[in-house]
Amino acid sequence: MDLIEKDPLQKRLERTNWIILAALVGSSLLLYTNRFSLGILCGGLISVVNFHWLYRNLMSVFTKHPDRAKKTILISYSIRLAVTAFLLFLVISGNLVDIIGLIIGLSVVPLNMILTTIWVLSKKNCIEGVR
Repeated sequence: MDLIEKDPLQKRLERTNWIILAALVGSSLLLYTNRFSLGILCGGLISVVNFHWLYRNLMSVFTKHPDRAKKTILISYSIRLAVTAFLLFLVISGNLVDIIGLIIGLSVVPLNMILTTIWVLSKKNCIEGVR
């Protein structure tokens, strides 16, 4: 299997996802209940794994099957959505976690995207300001 090296930005996003999740869970363990922290952990794991799964699917489709990309992406998207919905259903219906904590955990990847965008743009503006 030919491995394509990940883009440095992709590596940064993946690493920062785990850092943000660890920081949120760690701080919630100190400040809130275990149920709230478990909600953040579950939501964060669902979000991060979903992000990683999306990356792997897209890389696989565009490197192995570019001729049938549309159909394959739609099928894999539907499967990911169904699995995510099922996991969320189990977590919420089982009343295992705090819903607010779950929502905060699910926002790990979007929060990371926003922070990374701000970081990249500020880095770009600082470089342009030096010229």
